[in-house]
Amino acid sequence: MDTTPSAQPRPATTAAAAPNRRRVATAAALASAVEWYDYFVFGIAAALVLGDLYFPAGSSTAGVLAAFATFAVGFLARPIGGIVAGQLGDKKGRKPMLVLALTLMGVATTGIGLLPTYETIGVAAPILLVLLRIAQGVAVGAQWGGAMLLATEYAPEGKRGIYGSVVQLGVPIGVVTANTVFLLAGAFTSEPAFEAWGWRVPFLVGLLVLGLARYIHTRVEETPEFREAERSLAEKEQGEQTSPLRIIVRDHLGTVLLAGGSFAVNTATFYILITGVLDYTTRELDMEHGSVLAVSLCVSLTQLVLIPVSAALSDRFGRIRVYTVGAAGIAVWAVPLFLLIDTGSLVWLAVGTFVASCFLSIMYGPQAALFAELFTPEMRYTGASLGYQIAAVGGGGLAPFVMVLLLEATGTSLAVSGYIIALSVIALVSIKVLAGRARSR
Repeated sequence: MDTTPSAQPRPATTAAAAPNRRRVATAAALASAVEWYDYFVFGIAAALVLGDLYFPAGSSTAGVLAAFATFAVGFLARPIGGIVAGQLGDKKGRKPMLVLALTLMGVATTGIGLLPTYETIGVAAPILLVLLRIAQGVAVGAQWGGAMLLATEYAPEGKRGIYGSVVQLGVPIGVVTANTVFLLAGAFTSEPAFEAWGWRVPFLVGLLVLGLARYIHTRVEETPEFREAERSLAEKEQGEQTSPLRIIVRDHLGTVLLAGGSFAVNTATFYILITGVLDYTTRELDMEHGSVLAVSLCVSLTQLVLIPVSAALSDRFGRIRVYTVGAAGIAVWAVPLFLLIDTGSLVWLAVGTFVASCFLSIMYGPQAALFAELFTPEMRYTGASLGYQIAAVGGGGLAPFVMVLLLEATGTSLAVSGYIIALSVIALVSIKVLAGRARSR
């Protein structure tokens, strides 16, 4: 029995929309990739240099905690972007909100690359850094829903999972690109030069986002499902129309919270792997940061294959079934993961993070389609974005910070494994409830 949640029967995709599918899917994938690249370079920089440059303190741990707290601020801002863009995206269209999100991200990321340090402008430096990070958070909170819906609402019948996965591929592409640019910046500069200006280069690449925003604005059409929902809403009397956010809070808050609970373990484990482990291995295990970045890059490349494969499987066997396998796998692998990392061996680090990333990919592939199918088109941008961003705040934003605190408080990395297992249990319970609701429908 297929336990894939599905909102309502989809309107038939118009003939005019069919020729646009490839262009729209490509644009959505690129938008996701460049947006996540801009977002991830901050996490890498936080682990490597931002603590010393913007939060000088008596210990390296305090500086890293301050940098990771700033990293987490971006996640706290993501629901704001999701709510604002969701409201407008459900009323005005998916495309305008995606263009706005890309523009905001490009400006904020470039601003970080140009920002003077604490030594130059004093306390204004960390304040401005936090504000720019908030802008990044708002932008990525707005972006995911727009890109995801552009792809899934153009998808042919029965292929929403695989079309949604092109947006999910933006995450590993962003990670690979961010790691590559940092590796090149480190390779072509001395250590003093990297700390002085080399780390800024990855942020200045953010200017390219503005060109993509212009392309989407001029060349990509609105989705057929939104146009159908727009016509339906237009037939109602103005007095009968209700804010999408109000409908979600009044009638679908439980679904939003369950969606967030089902995904928090994925986003938390992901940021532990790409940011927390980078700090832990270089600061505590004395591993060379270039080698650790190279491992992260190689592991992320494997996700480019695993994410679309898992999405295609979800089209065949159901979103919930595939999603559950990933969540259970993360729980089982949490302890072996850190036992392997603690060896201090690059080979075992690669093995541990590779297996973990496999389970993350199994969840992440069908996630876009799963969240889209939980809500009807007139409230989909708002509902799906809120579910995703709640998971981002509860999981990803705090994960590197919590990891450092757990390591300092307990002295063992197995405490981090316990944190991942706890989130996995929440995910499995949330998935079970969502599956029950799907069966009842």
